Amino acid sequence: MDTLPVNIPGFVWAYRFSPTEKTAVRLTNSATVAELTGDNCFYWLHLNLADARVPALLDTLDGLTEDAKSALTTRDTHATITVDEQMLYGTLIDCQRDFAQDTNNLGWLHFAMSDRFIITTRLQPLRSVERARALIEKNPGKFALPVDLFELLVIEFQRTLIAIVIELTEELNLIEDIVYDNAPRDERRRLAPVRRTVVRLHRHLRTVLALMRRAAAADEDEMPFGFDDVARRLTSRLETVDHDIYALQDRARLLHEEIDSKQSSETNRHLYLLSIMTAFLLPPTLVTGFFGMNTANLPFAIGDYGTEYAVILIIGSIVFAWWLLRRVDIL
Repeated sequence: MDTLPVNIPGFVWAYRFSPTEKTAVRLTNSATVAELTGDNCFYWLHLNLADARVPALLDTLDGLTEDAKSALTTRDTHATITVDEQMLYGTLIDCQRDFAQDTNNLGWLHFAMSDRFIITTRLQPLRSVERARALIEKNPGKFALPVDLFELLVIEFQRTLIAIVIELTEELNLIEDIVYDNAPRDERRRLAPVRRTVVRLHRHLRTVLALMRRAAAADEDEMPFGFDDVARRLTSRLETVDHDIYALQDRARLLHEEIDSKQSSETNRHLYLLSIMTAFLLPPTLVTGFFGMNTANLPFAIGDYGTEYAVILIIGSIVFAWWLLRRVDIL
């Protein structure tokens, strides 16, 4: 692990690619801006926006327009892709990762790309970017152009989405088994975060797809070399996972409706039982209310068996109520 002091503000890592030699050299922490470039080489510089010196660093890099610098330092939380002057810049969606594990929390990767470099910035560590770096270490000679790195980043994002879809599908399977079980349980609280994650992913993915199609339709003179073919491949990949996310969203919605339906049926059953109990107890209530009136000459007030007659009358009223409910097909 490189523990030398960092010379480049916000430095996370940097690679210098040589297409002719098919190599990718990872620069050390002590590298300077001058070491990024070389003969017939391009570089990938990955920066942490938590360092307030990053905007000043970007001003010293050649080839960046003002709009590209703004895209790299923005704090916007929505996807953007812009093609201009043979550059591609904007913001891509990704998922965050921490030191212990990957998460499903959304993060944002800001980028600027030309034929000579690709620069990326972020606030939190991101899942797809880290996996892309690992693939570069395994196969450094695979990348001949910066657009190949851009394609790798989006492909890794698609794979991240596939992993999330599989994870959410397993969670929905567990919820579904409980919902369709005989024992009634309210799984709406467990289903809510799944639906929230799916909706957010679907919304942002649809935005990325629309932006990718729009960028692919730009003039060939405006886009970086090779981006046209890359955009078509990436659009096809993202559309595939978008269908899976949409199906997952539809399934979660139907499952929520099924839970609501079971809860409504359970509530109606409780109200039905309560109504039956009320119907049974109403006649005895009338009987006891009648004998409890403070009036003279009440039946059974005189004699030795008044209480027994009253009990018989109460039981008879319950039986009569039961017979009447059966007669009208309520029971």
